[in-house]
Amino acid sequence: MAESVKLPDRLAILYCGNTVLLPGVLFRIRCASPSSVSLVEQELCQREEKGLIGILPVCDAVAEVPSAGTMPSSGTGTNLGERSSENQKETSDSHKHGSENQQEVIHWHNTGVAAQALQVSIEVEKTSGRVIYLVVFKGLCRFSVRELSKRGPYYTAWITPLDMTKAGKDEVTAADIIEFSRKFKVTAMELISVLEERQKTGGGIEVLPGTVPMCTLADIFVARSESSFEEQVSMLDSVDLKVRFSKATELMRALMEEFGGNDGDDYDVAALERRMQDAGMPADIWKHARRGLRGLKKMQPLQSGYDSLRVYLGFLADLPWQKASEEWELDLKAVKERLDNEHYGLVKVKQQIFEYLAARKLKLDARRPVLCFVGPPGVGKTSFASFIAASLGRKFISISLGVVKDEADIRGHRGTSPGLLIDGLKRVGVCNPVILLDEIDKARSDVRGDPAYALLEVLDPEWNKTFNDCYLNVPFDLSKVIFVATANTVQSIRPPLLDRMEVIEVPGYTPAEKVRIAMRHLIPRVLEQHGLSFDFLQIPEATVKLVIQRYTREAGVCDLERNLAALARAAAVRVAEQDHAVPLSKYVRQLVSPLLDGRLAGEGEMETEVIPSKVDNHDISNAFRVSSPFIVDEAMLEKVLGPPRYGDREAADRVANAGVSIGLVRTLFGGEVQFVQADALVGKGDLHVTGQLGDVIKESAQIALSWVKLSLVWICLFPNIEINLIQGRDIHIHFPAGAVPKDAPSAAVTLVTALVSLFSQRRVRADTAMTGEMTLMGLLLPVGGIIDKVLAACRYGIKRVILPDRNLKDLVQVPSDVLSNLEILPAKRMEDVLEQAFEGGFPLRQHSEF
Repeated sequence: MAESVKLPDRLAILYCGNTVLLPGVLFRIRCASPSSVSLVEQELCQREEKGLIGILPVCDAVAEVPSAGTMPSSGTGTNLGERSSENQKETSDSHKHGSENQQEVIHWHNTGVAAQALQVSIEVEKTSGRVIYLVVFKGLCRFSVRELSKRGPYYTAWITPLDMTKAGKDEVTAADIIEFSRKFKVTAMELISVLEERQKTGGGIEVLPGTVPMCTLADIFVARSESSFEEQVSMLDSVDLKVRFSKATELMRALMEEFGGNDGDDYDVAALERRMQDAGMPADIWKHARRGLRGLKKMQPLQSGYDSLRVYLGFLADLPWQKASEEWELDLKAVKERLDNEHYGLVKVKQQIFEYLAARKLKLDARRPVLCFVGPPGVGKTSFASFIAASLGRKFISISLGVVKDEADIRGHRGTSPGLLIDGLKRVGVCNPVILLDEIDKARSDVRGDPAYALLEVLDPEWNKTFNDCYLNVPFDLSKVIFVATANTVQSIRPPLLDRMEVIEVPGYTPAEKVRIAMRHLIPRVLEQHGLSFDFLQIPEATVKLVIQRYTREAGVCDLERNLAALARAAAVRVAEQDHAVPLSKYVRQLVSPLLDGRLAGEGEMETEVIPSKVDNHDISNAFRVSSPFIVDEAMLEKVLGPPRYGDREAADRVANAGVSIGLVRTLFGGEVQFVQADALVGKGDLHVTGQLGDVIKESAQIALSWVKLSLVWICLFPNIEINLIQGRDIHIHFPAGAVPKDAPSAAVTLVTALVSLFSQRRVRADTAMTGEMTLMGLLLPVGGIIDKVLAACRYGIKRVILPDRNLKDLVQVPSDVLSNLEILPAKRMEDVLEQAFEGGFPLRQHSEF
């Protein structure tokens, strides 16, 4: 029952880096270099044959000075030494140094697999226009290479199909093959049961033993397991079924030992002891672990506490006590270039990150505060933390604190489960990762304790050297971990915890910055996520500006990306309804999705060769060009995204009546424009404030009303009518968007302006917004969040902004293009605000002094 596929004498050769394709396995290969693209077009897309090619594994290429006149040949060893010819221009930059005659040597393996193309898809790279083919192959049978030769840009080989030798066939009968496969299936099912028991994913292998031919069963299991390149090459060289089943069984048993197989309790404890010995525990902790291991050996498997003790000791063995990532030598010039390329705008934030990394380059073991990126959603806080990890060459893990309300979530549950930090270290596998404490401002306390105080022990360098997780019950050193935090606001972070952190404000983006981010980052990412390219969908810059103006008013770019994704889905429908498929021969069939789902041997796409910097579009055959791209215009926007959600006249419409003023506030989602409404009703002089407000804003409303009452003597609201405007009236102040919590000490000037507008029946200017707090005597106080508030005014089309005079220094960090479109009006007293808020200056003063 060995493989029996009739092969031609000669096959085109595609090589796959340090990866092995085995018979019976589905495999996806990304072909991007000129030679591999040419191979796909000529051998798979233009031939009316079965679409067969040969795939050879290769080791890493090395640079050598070739000897004159050498040509690729099969040789007698396991590898074929191939010298690049003069016209092969695919050498990577890392191989171009040194002598001009130094060229790349590729170590071809002598044994390969004939593969049939089942699916071919084409895409055009977003920036360079380079053509890339994604091909799904199925391995058919083994072959050996007799001779390699160049055929244009790619290689072909004279091959010999590999089958069992005649002596091997005589020794192994059909009954033997059945017996081999039966034993192997038993071992395979044992492994599957172990994976299920340990809650490991089987990756779909549980359906294989009864659904694939016996001749490929061992190959598929080896391909699907986490075997090394050398093990897979050894499997590729194994022609006899008996040898294949033997090697696969050996690998299965090794996996069972790794996962704690079911070969008996003695075996399980022995394997656990070996893992504990190899864990590198400190001496005092190893002493503690050995006591637990001695107790486990004395217990019976069915005895109470046996399983929990075994799991606990296994957790100790899996922790990275000594295993650490080797930190890279920082190239500050390269770091700065990457920082500018990957993150647009936010100049001050990037400068602070660069300074942090530069200081770390000078002194690795210096104590530094934890960086805390504070800003609205969608401005790149998490990506900055990930960038720090990538720059240092450390692993990165994110821990969300948004749902943490129990101190035990940080310290662990005694005898039950570890805390989030220790569990994260176990998952990441090193003791010095970069750990992101996401949404640290959302951690809340209840009757079960305050997580903030547990985090104090984690972040304080004096305490975290001996962090004690209640589940571990032994100290663990967290001093090697680099902690980074994110928050939407610092107001809800406990002061002792905030004292351990260095706050880096990450404000929102200007409309111009959003356009650049969309063109450089968001649109290419959205196209890639939806399987499209610029040949299928084009979103002009003018259309992106309309999306920003009419459909988004966020501080970040999350909502913008969602709208661009909606446009991409509309284009995907258009593309799917048309025939853009690559013309293939009738034998190269489209593989149905259920068969592809979960069955590809490699999860990531592979570069088959070194990719050149650019491929000339003129070299692409017209047969592979797509029709005219789908260009999104203004009419298409409304068809896909619906009517515009925001208009230019919103502010004018909202302040059309007296009693309404425009304020600037900072929320968890960044700066916002808030329309404050005031009205008077018949009543007893009470104040009613609505709109999901906190205590601070309610107090600001009381201050505002008190100032207006005190100032009726000095402010000429109704000069010809002597009437008490407050007596016998209830004042109702409302903040719209009542579902959004609002609480900040910066609304007093807006409240006073709304009340004065109500009593005077004069409308506030629709192009003017304001922010600031005040005393009972009308003196303006500085407030925070000026950058976010000014950016919000810019997004809403506000032209004039009234700020406390003492906040002018904060405008230094506001982008110049924003300030150029705004008129900043400083004010020292409340009277200055009223003079600027009303058309023509209002109200008039009766006295020169207040």
